[in-house]
Amino acid sequence: EVQLVESGGGLVQPGGSLRLSCAASGATFSSLIMTWVRQAPGKGLEWVSTITSLGTTSYANSVQGRFTISRDNSKNTLYLQMNSLKPTDTAIYYCALSNGRRGQGTQVTVSS
Repeated sequence: EVQLVESGGGLVQPGGSLRLSCAASGATFSSLIMTWVRQAPGKGLEWVSTITSLGTTSYANSVQGRFTISRDNSKNTLYLQMNSLKPTDTAIYYCALSNGRRGQGTQVTVSS
């Protein structure tokens, strides 16, 4: 089965940037549709962005223009470049498969 391990979270000031990574193993990564979701404190899961096997991307309105999803199939790794971060971006970020399976998550905290 596919294993997903997120990394790259941390504490950043408003307006700052972070790059999240998601290392995948146990499957042909290049064929997978990959998604980032997040969960803010006390709230449900929120879809953030998706990238298809062909590299087509889509974004939630709340992150459009600030976040960029990408993948490196040679490294079996998914990325999320997050710029112009806001306090409302504070959440645990998960990478996920189409079947809902996701990793353990990485905490992103945006605060001054």
